[in-house]
Amino acid sequence: MYEALYNEPFYEQFYQELRQLLQGPNIKTVNMGYLEKEARKYANKSRFHSYVWMSKFSSRLAPKTVYLGSPRVRQPKLLDSHIKILENHEEELKKVLHLVKNLPFVHIRRQMGNNDYYNPICNLYVSVADPKNVRNAYMWASTMFDVGRRPGPEFIMLHIPEEHIMRAQVLALPEYNLNIALGTDYLGEDKKGFLRQAMWRADEQGMLGLHAGTKIVTVRDPQDNRLKKYGVFLFGMTATGKSTWSCHQLGLDHTRGEKTEVCQDDIVFLRDDGSALGSENNFYVKTDVRPDQQEAMYNALVHKSALIENVMMNYRGEIDFLDESLCGNGRAVIFRKRLMVEQNKKLVSISAPSVNLPSLDEMDGIIFAFITRRNTIMPFAQRLTPEQGVLAYLWGESTHSYASNPEKAGESVRIVGTDPFIIGSRGVKVNRFYDIVMKLVEKYPDKVRFVMYNTGGMGEIIETSEQNGKIVKKLVRKVERVPLNLMAAIQRGDLRGTNTYEVGILGTEGIVAVEGRPLHEYDVRRFYSEEQINNYLKELIEGRKKFTEEIAAEGLKPEIIRAAQRAFSIEQKLEAARVTVPEAIGQKHARSEPSTAGHGSMRPRRPGVWRWR
Repeated sequence: MYEALYNEPFYEQFYQELRQLLQGPNIKTVNMGYLEKEARKYANKSRFHSYVWMSKFSSRLAPKTVYLGSPRVRQPKLLDSHIKILENHEEELKKVLHLVKNLPFVHIRRQMGNNDYYNPICNLYVSVADPKNVRNAYMWASTMFDVGRRPGPEFIMLHIPEEHIMRAQVLALPEYNLNIALGTDYLGEDKKGFLRQAMWRADEQGMLGLHAGTKIVTVRDPQDNRLKKYGVFLFGMTATGKSTWSCHQLGLDHTRGEKTEVCQDDIVFLRDDGSALGSENNFYVKTDVRPDQQEAMYNALVHKSALIENVMMNYRGEIDFLDESLCGNGRAVIFRKRLMVEQNKKLVSISAPSVNLPSLDEMDGIIFAFITRRNTIMPFAQRLTPEQGVLAYLWGESTHSYASNPEKAGESVRIVGTDPFIIGSRGVKVNRFYDIVMKLVEKYPDKVRFVMYNTGGMGEIIETSEQNGKIVKKLVRKVERVPLNLMAAIQRGDLRGTNTYEVGILGTEGIVAVEGRPLHEYDVRRFYSEEQINNYLKELIEGRKKFTEEIAAEGLKPEIIRAAQRAFSIEQKLEAARVTVPEAIGQKHARSEPSTAGHGSMRPRRPGVWRWR
């Protein structure tokens, strides 16, 4: 329908003219030393001796980001804001050429990744007509590596914050390895411009770009007392806890050699041997952290090396990371080696030796962990078959919270792979994930595991009514959030193999005991009647059906569609397998043995207990 809005020959001509202009006398190629010196001129200094900046924009222009090029890179679903930009984008690109020819720019060349296979060389050009925008170049460059002899490809990011706010937009030309941010000074546009491009190119080379953190967790097996090393992929949308759990130590016993080592917190490139190539040397994180919950991140934030923006700092240089009165998206570049926790009264780094996750041949197993945040009937942990793991990637689920968005509270949010940066067909991404993980399961049948963690809660009730023609929501019963120490114990028990699971109301295996302790107090029937549970199930299934149909139109494999159809038959599965409910609750059900069908990665040693073979 919107084919006429695109002009592929024009993009080729634009790119060639731009490449010539980027050699102009107004472009100053600089190094890190120059950027640091210039950027600090426009910063305030905190009592931690770190530097703090403020920006006009504090979030990405997601609704105003448009992909230009052939049909395979275009957005399958256009918003009204996309269409408006497309109607004028050729004139805007002509203007870009004019600005690049006349405005002063700094150019910094950095490299993404540190491996022998795939390390995009990233060229950032930032207009400094407003000189304080040199901050963008300095902070972004601090997340990357020095350029070495590692293989490319070469990317370009053009950032012109001085464009008028009325024309603020991001134009991506993936087939030319080019991204352009206009009218915004938000650092996240530089970061995601390069990472979005890198994920697409990784896909083109047979890998799979994932919006996921990675870590290596070493635990002592309680059966044979051996230390075992597992790679963990953590998928999750904003506010689900991806960064928290990427760095959390899970209550492991470091005196017995147990530990968590952080590899990445945002974007990785999955290879068919189970390894994952890291992208960033240092991390761009949200600053709303508590020292008792996110010790490592907090220690990195209060170190003098942190590069901070949009936080509340008073006139004495004191920062309150939880005060969001100025901005709800405070951010900072923190240095990976400054992620530290206290052990034996000393601060110890939890940074992994490499940003890359080793292959499965070098580890005892990997876990694909999908973090969601729901507040009604979803258990705090679910054990998934490989097929269900692919569906978790497809659906990429979470919900709006009452605290952050009362008008949409309780409504489902679904983004394939929890990845809002997919270029082109989302169905192709799901297919690639299916191909890679199914081959891994076949090759390493005892080493691949899939789980879903709910960092929300259980028991929320929101009433919806109509008042004066408007839908109004009222919080009737506030959610009981999963305690942090319980979620840590769940993940710790899964790694050690000491948790117990049973078939539950969602058709998956839900957790019923953590390290031997039953979770009676979190049984769903303590919070809801059978009618309420069925209503929540129906709503969940209908949402998944609708979303699956949308993605199927973009080319899903038939076997994935069939898997989704099987998952929609939860009601029939419940007749064959009912959850055990303690008699104290007043209901009796037949106890079900946990199904192991399709779980190539697990071999229970006693009923319901999850263990590696």
